[in-house]
Amino acid sequence: MALVESLQKAIDYMEAHLLRSITIEHIAKQANMSPSHFQRTFWILTDTSVGEYLRRRRLTIAAQQLISTNCRLVDLAYACGYDTPESFTKAFRKQHGVTPSDVRKGIGQLQSYNRLMIQVNLKGVEPMKYHIVERDAFQVIGIKRTVSFGQECAGTPNIGQFWGEAHANGTVDQLTGLINGQLKGLLGITENYNTADSTIDYWIAAEHQGTVPAELASLHFPASKWVVFEISGPVPAALIEAWKKIYSEWFPSNGYEPAEIAPLEVYLAPDLDRADAYNEIWVAIK
Repeated sequence: MALVESLQKAIDYMEAHLLRSITIEHIAKQANMSPSHFQRTFWILTDTSVGEYLRRRRLTIAAQQLISTNCRLVDLAYACGYDTPESFTKAFRKQHGVTPSDVRKGIGQLQSYNRLMIQVNLKGVEPMKYHIVERDAFQVIGIKRTVSFGQECAGTPNIGQFWGEAHANGTVDQLTGLINGQLKGLLGITENYNTADSTIDYWIAAEHQGTVPAELASLHFPASKWVVFEISGPVPAALIEAWKKIYSEWFPSNGYEPAEIAPLEVYLAPDLDRADAYNEIWVAIK
């Protein structure tokens, strides 16, 4: 349960500093995690990014302040992390559907987002199939793009769009032909979570030993112990469900912690839409 307690401590810290300037480094420190690890865990368990959570909660508190106090709009905007009253008003309208001045006049209804309390399901009704392997260092090659993982990233491509382009331009076929390592499927890899704009660096890759083609980039993984989860079901639904179980059930019930290494989604099924499609999730552990 240490993982849950650490996450809740970080959430409590965010709540205590909603109207102050805080950084993801300070937030993650409360949970004894790196910023990237904390943001990945938070996203998996809450379906929202740290940046979105802070924005929603701050704008919820801002609405309460507008109703119950005579605070100046410019002071409230700065307290909520906005550079100008105009940017604050735009974000406020997006969440609540009304402007701050409308709220002061008693016009419209408000959208409230409540404080998060992390709860974990330890029933374990459906056992998770997994095995643990130790691997030497290895290399993957592929393409990388900054993609959105939140709801506030208008104009930023998402992971599905990225895969669609990679299929269309032949990159998927190229990578498939370059697979020559232990991981026999194409890989989806996430790293470098960015709280400010709710984006991540996402790789479409393949394990490859040898020279890296000029049009591709490489990513190196250190020697590590990995837990390999066996996933059955259509993509992406089965993988999304599995990620939640890994962090809400498996880690709290076992003596391991995730290592500071990007996890891997390994796509092995020839038809990812099949109800019995078999794929894997690899998470480095310590």
